[in-house]
Amino acid sequence: MAYQLFGRSRTALVTGAGARDGIGFAIARALAQAGLTVSITGASERIHERAAELALEGLPVTSSVFDLTSAHQVAQLREMTGPVDILINNAGMGSIKQPAVDGILIELDEADWDYGISVTLKTAFLVTRAFLPAMIGVGHGRIVNIASVTGPLVANVGESAYAAAKAGMVGLTHALALEAGPAGVTANAVAPGWINTGASTPEERLAAKKTPLARAGSPDEVAAAAVFLASDRASYVNGAVLVVDGGNLLQERKG
Repeated sequence: MAYQLFGRSRTALVTGAGARDGIGFAIARALAQAGLTVSITGASERIHERAAELALEGLPVTSSVFDLTSAHQVAQLREMTGPVDILINNAGMGSIKQPAVDGILIELDEADWDYGISVTLKTAFLVTRAFLPAMIGVGHGRIVNIASVTGPLVANVGESAYAAAKAGMVGLTHALALEAGPAGVTANAVAPGWINTGASTPEERLAAKKTPLARAGSPDEVAAAAVFLASDRASYVNGAVLVVDGGNLLQERKG
């Protein structure tokens, strides 16, 4: 199976893969199941628990703890990991150690705004900047940014920093597609809608029932989209945003 999807790619890095029921962990598992050598990184020690779980499935995955908002620590991650063929920028929203703060814009502290932008958008910038040169050097690579429908396409009250950061990830994706494409490196984004994770609130789970498919999506369904964009089969897909929301954006009236 591995050669069919990943004829040239052999290694991958997934950021923000610490949550057992999260999108990052699902992507890491899917890539490892496809035969890739996968590294995962997160902001807390629980990332090592995820690697241990994958090892029990016969999927050896290396794990590391780094603060990806720090250029110095990202450089350490690059030195430890080495070059990769596939980069999945999934880190965002906050961490178990420092959750993001929601609030309407006029009541949001500057520090909370800065953190909301940093943990999602700055991390993608720093990690991409660290790993992209090697991809360009060999003339091959895949960058997949896990954005959201929130920001690029819709918004929620009280989530201005998150929306701005995720919209920024799409802008970053478009710029990367132009800058790195001529060197054989594609950049694409996945924009999930209502996805059932441990971070989902009761209100979000209720909203998911009002989608055309009458349910929330699963992390595995988002992972399938990310794996496709990272694969050889998506070799002519560049600068795209793949929405995974069960058709929810099609509805003017929701429930």
